[in-house]
Amino acid sequence: MADALTEEQIAEFREAFCLIDRDSDGVITVEELATVIQSLNEHPTKEEIQEMMNEVDADGDGTVDFEEFLSIMARKMKENVAEELKEAFKVFDRDQDGFISAIELRNVMLNLGERLSDEEAEQMIREADLDGDGLVSYEEFEIKSNWQKIVFMGTENPNLPNHSLRPSSALQSASPFLSSAPVVGSEASVFRPAPQASSQFPAPPFASGPVMGSEVPAFRPPPPGRPNEIVRPTPPPLSSSSYGPPTTGFQRFQNPAMSSIGQAVPPPPAGPPAGPITLPPVPVLSQPLPPSLPMGSPDCTNIPPSQPFSLSRPNVQPSSAQMGPSYATARGTFQPSFPGDANGQPNTVAQAPPMHPSSFSSQQGGYAPPAAPSPFLAQQRSYAPAPSMTPSGLYPGAQMQHHGIAPPTATSQGLAEDFSSLSLGSAPGSYDTGLDAEALPRPLDGDVEIKSFSEMYPMNCSSKFLRLTTSGIPNSQSLASRWHLSLGAVVCPLAEAPAGEEVPVVNFATTGIIRCKRCRTYVNPYVTFTDNGRKWRCNMCSLLNDVQGDYFAHLDASGRRVDLDQRPELLKGSIELIAPAEYMVRPPMPPLYFFLIDVSISAAKSGMLEVVAQTIKSCLDNLPGYPRTHIGFITYDSTIHFYNMKASLLQPQMMVISDLDDVFVPLPDDLLVNLSESRNVVEAFLDSLPSMFQDNMNVESAFGPALKAAFTVMGKLGGKLLIFQNTLPSLGLGRLRLRGDDIRVYGTDKEHLLRVPEDPFYKQMAADFTKYQIAVNVYAFSDKYTDIASLGTLAKYTGGQVYYYPSFQSNVHKDKLTHELSRDLTRETAWEAVMRIRCSKGVRFTSYHGNFMLRSTDLLALPAVDCDKAYAAQLSLEDTLLTTQTVYFQVALLYTSSSGERRIRVHTAAAPVVADLGEMYRLADTGAIISLFSRLAIEKSLSYKLEDARNAVQLRIVKALREYRNLYAVQHRLSGRMIYPESLKFLPLYGLALCKSAPLRGGYGDVQLDERCAAGFTMMALPVKKLLKLLYPNLIRVDDLLLNSYPQTDESDMTKKRRSLTVKSLDTRGLYIFDDGFRFVIWFGGSLSPDMGRNLLGEDFSGDNSKVSLSPRDNDMSRKLLKMLHKFRESDPSYFQLLHLVRQGEQPREGFFLLMNLVDDQNVGGISYADWILQLHRQVQQNA
Repeated sequence: MADALTEEQIAEFREAFCLIDRDSDGVITVEELATVIQSLNEHPTKEEIQEMMNEVDADGDGTVDFEEFLSIMARKMKENVAEELKEAFKVFDRDQDGFISAIELRNVMLNLGERLSDEEAEQMIREADLDGDGLVSYEEFEIKSNWQKIVFMGTENPNLPNHSLRPSSALQSASPFLSSAPVVGSEASVFRPAPQASSQFPAPPFASGPVMGSEVPAFRPPPPGRPNEIVRPTPPPLSSSSYGPPTTGFQRFQNPAMSSIGQAVPPPPAGPPAGPITLPPVPVLSQPLPPSLPMGSPDCTNIPPSQPFSLSRPNVQPSSAQMGPSYATARGTFQPSFPGDANGQPNTVAQAPPMHPSSFSSQQGGYAPPAAPSPFLAQQRSYAPAPSMTPSGLYPGAQMQHHGIAPPTATSQGLAEDFSSLSLGSAPGSYDTGLDAEALPRPLDGDVEIKSFSEMYPMNCSSKFLRLTTSGIPNSQSLASRWHLSLGAVVCPLAEAPAGEEVPVVNFATTGIIRCKRCRTYVNPYVTFTDNGRKWRCNMCSLLNDVQGDYFAHLDASGRRVDLDQRPELLKGSIELIAPAEYMVRPPMPPLYFFLIDVSISAAKSGMLEVVAQTIKSCLDNLPGYPRTHIGFITYDSTIHFYNMKASLLQPQMMVISDLDDVFVPLPDDLLVNLSESRNVVEAFLDSLPSMFQDNMNVESAFGPALKAAFTVMGKLGGKLLIFQNTLPSLGLGRLRLRGDDIRVYGTDKEHLLRVPEDPFYKQMAADFTKYQIAVNVYAFSDKYTDIASLGTLAKYTGGQVYYYPSFQSNVHKDKLTHELSRDLTRETAWEAVMRIRCSKGVRFTSYHGNFMLRSTDLLALPAVDCDKAYAAQLSLEDTLLTTQTVYFQVALLYTSSSGERRIRVHTAAAPVVADLGEMYRLADTGAIISLFSRLAIEKSLSYKLEDARNAVQLRIVKALREYRNLYAVQHRLSGRMIYPESLKFLPLYGLALCKSAPLRGGYGDVQLDERCAAGFTMMALPVKKLLKLLYPNLIRVDDLLLNSYPQTDESDMTKKRRSLTVKSLDTRGLYIFDDGFRFVIWFGGSLSPDMGRNLLGEDFSGDNSKVSLSPRDNDMSRKLLKMLHKFRESDPSYFQLLHLVRQGEQPREGFFLLMNLVDDQNVGGISYADWILQLHRQVQQNA
């Protein structure tokens, strides 16, 4: 492999080798390796250094000679080439149609400072155009890249001649079809992480293991300066990120300083209408200014916190000034901006349309409005209403004024004339923005339906387990590049199956698991049997496998196995396999529940200790795995308290450790006990826990040392760690500081740092927990800042969950905490799990999103899984053209059940391969798309500003609608028409709701930092149905139902009576329930019948509703309303909806709990639904 290196590259690698070979004896020894690492201020152990040396010491002689060093370097360089080449192609393929035209080539060269004539551009195309179609495909680009190079303007490379960018038959000119030139691409590492490594030091360049505790160096442009100035940074110092061959020709182009106000350009002259009806021209907004940041980023999948080292060549990023004008040209130049997208252009500046931020911006003086409400926030804060509760754009002159963009040049009413003759709901349909806002599509008739394949693929697994963003898989990469909504899937492997549709359990016994020998696919309904039943063909890779003797059965005349009816694995898309001993790394461990409880003064006074102790005690009989279940406890304030619960004791024995710098675990064998054996001691401890600390005045929190102690205790068994945290960690390891109150950080490039862990201690602990099969659930209680961004990392990387109870008070939140903690403890859990998603040849999953640790490129480590967890993955095409008619997907979850069985949950589905983009749109699944969008946007907010994450959502929707409009350009080429696919009619609404959600909306003053982070962690794990309800909650009028003798209280019937989320839906004479799955808000109209108010609330109806409870009363109305609420909670038990009572006009409660969450209206969270549609419509029309 080293033979492929040039002499210059070998010389550069030799220079790097010599830096490490201190004594110049031609080999690198362990001591020299240790010296280099220690010079980086890292201090690994001898064992860790030896482990690194063993990874690259091919001949086992204890040293690394230059040939071994060169071999590993060559292998890593080869891994980079293919990806860099694809990214280079995308730079020139500006419209992402899979081809480079002469116009695109000329424009890119012009942006890079080289002006080519039309003839010169066409000549360069002809040099690479092998099939003579006038375009350069990726295959042609790849071939030409082997013998031509490009020199970007301003790049200094002594290995390349400095010549003009002109075509030449002698091939002396540069060409864009390259493999060795600087490439605009991601700087993420390409080294495969090694899960077993645990050291905390950077690795040398030839190490394949991870660099523990380090971060991937994110690309950051230099500060704004002169737009055309070329910055040549000084060579970086020798470090873990600068080993390797010296870089040449490395530079970064500056992003120019830009105004945040989008300037409108004059509309184009009106031409003849495309249809028979003469319509007034629609005002055209200017193309939004590009944000000054790289629109790509390192892959945001859940890789371990220890990032591997990268030897990828430095990247060149053209400035936004060089990339072209800020408005759209003849062809669209929107670039995908989500991380991990196969169609995206890493580290390139995209022309993203602006998302309307809050009308109150943090940049507008020193005033910021109070935080807007969210289902994750239960305390009351002050509320300032939006300037106008009337949705802007619905009436003449009601123009929106948002910071960062120019106001629209026309209102929705002004556009009505263009849409008056159009109708909704056709296929392809069209938004008629001239209609009343209530006529816009909304999911008011039930759940968002997905396309059923029961006729074509009746044996597919249920959509509860697996949903694709589109069930039409594109047959080529060029077609996939035109799909702008992300190809992918959402998986909920342990979703609760409907009654009567339980997943069958299959035990192959002595036969063993039936799998394909090549791709390891499990036998499923789509395999075929041949040779009279002696062989079976894998549906994934088409390999012909032998049928084992015990599994053999003859085929009947139709080719079916004669025992087919007795083989659920050949009939059902979802099965559960009993795994034999070879699927076990160790014997199945018993379920372990360990509780780490804050007992500082705030925890004791809020009543949290009492509620937690009572709830745990009430669940002891129902813990999964009983009587195998183990249990243990640690409490902490400024000291750490261990509890010996040995069965022979009458009372638990408390041991206190005050030395936080050297924490040791006393009596380690007695801190974890079998619950059935020590039941009396455990109950005695839980009974005494609240009183033990009721007079505690300690305000400190030694959370970090306590966390390390819990890890030490649990390490042998693994299990679930439940953390109850009430105070910001202030002592010992992992202590944190207040960092969320600096308003100056918001809106800057440092804003995202508030939403990521401050101390790498938490990421490292999460990696250690995952390695030892420990899942972490975090319960956070505080009315002050507790740094959920850091604490939530423990749950994110261990497959856990974050529960947030701000300003916890037992008299208010007791029922919610009791319900959610009880469900966490008693729901069926899969332990020690790993998950892999397989798919047919030619396609593969490239990135994963959710709460997990990525053990290898496609293996998700999940210490604990349950029915409330979902995961998303992005799909790409490996082959240029798919030759099959069907693509198959198979999800395999290997886990240990609470009863001690090793099992494999398998879900299999098939999807058709399509050659038409319109068919992809027809088969799209809005729920899956939004679920994937939400994860991508939240991950993007961890690296960029919130506005950039919102822009990314809007950009995707605009590009998708524009592409779909172009499909029907002949039939529907009217300027006032917005074409949309019927399957995606709710996509714009959910996109707006996502931008208004707690993790993404507004800025500093809109959502408190802890609340925002908690909401983000929660949404990353939500299944599709739960997420859609959170984004667009139910608003149901119930006063008429309470007056009826026999009201329809069935939950499915109730949801069909949903109202649109606008203030216009609220009748002052009505009673309404707002339900987002996390809380109930009952709104009492100002003109509601006094009798109904007294029947529900008693004589306190006219008083302050914040002090009134909805307790049972002796009348039919009260019983009916409580029954309705109970049914709503029963239908979705994953969370408990906390109840809030609000009267019309009661401020700030009305605005805080309800009005601020009406997605359809303009509020501090963003613009109205009508204006959003208008904005999308205008942007879609640009370059359509």
